[in-house]
Amino acid sequence: MSSHEHPLGISFEFFPPNTDAGRDKLIQVRDELAARNPRFFSVTYGAGGSTQARTREVVREVSESGITTAPHLSCIGSEKAQLRDLLSQYREEGVDSLVALRGDMPSGMGSIGELRYANELVEFIRAETDDHFNIAVAAYPESHPQAPNLDKDVENFARKMKAGANMAITQYFFTADAYFNFVDKARALGVEQPIIPGIMPITNYTKLARFSDACGAEIPRWIRKQLESYGDDSEAIAAFGTDVVSRLCQRLLDGGAPGLHFYTLNQAAPVLKVVDNLVD
Repeated sequence: MSSHEHPLGISFEFFPPNTDAGRDKLIQVRDELAARNPRFFSVTYGAGGSTQARTREVVREVSESGITTAPHLSCIGSEKAQLRDLLSQYREEGVDSLVALRGDMPSGMGSIGELRYANELVEFIRAETDDHFNIAVAAYPESHPQAPNLDKDVENFARKMKAGANMAITQYFFTADAYFNFVDKARALGVEQPIIPGIMPITNYTKLARFSDACGAEIPRWIRKQLESYGDDSEAIAAFGTDVVSRLCQRLLDGGAPGLHFYTLNQAAPVLKVVDNLVD
């Protein structure tokens, strides 16, 4: 990790763009965010072969900024041989950090692969590469959409951490207490590694509502109602979003969160408005 990190310990996530215009824009966003000296960048991974190649391409482009870059790696739909190849390619390319995920079940896919859960993926990476990689895993403060209940989910989470993960990054949320409660439960099960809150900027209500329903993130009613009242007024939505998310981040940091991981959606401005509001 870089020696001149942002004092608050921030990191940023990108997704691989589909178009050349999107790629050009991403390079610009990368440079704007790299100027804040984040701990690392992460690059998401979509299921299927072509997107894995695109993830690798974007990892290369993003890491040219000199910032540690962590590709997402998913076990759903991957065989061990494929993963083994990918790990050795990443090592050759100088990648030393990964985000290890179970991944989403693509519709109509016959097999889910040889590894079923993220803890098995973490064990596999450790068995293959020892401690070469810094491994982050996902955490769900409001419970994984497919978990029967929060306690079960925290047990699964603890299993992933004990399999050899160095840290966790949470799904985004808007209720600070959900995060603190999750951390307390994890600590009670013996998890000692850092659990970094994932932060989603608010720029578009319709998109946010769709995302949140899909991934099980709760938008508190008062935020929903306020956003609905702005209709199509994107400036009002952005200003309110910056305020709400900045206060959330400040509360998390004041409460002892070990940093913040921003889901940028490949845009710099909404995230930087929040980052620049925060104090040590």
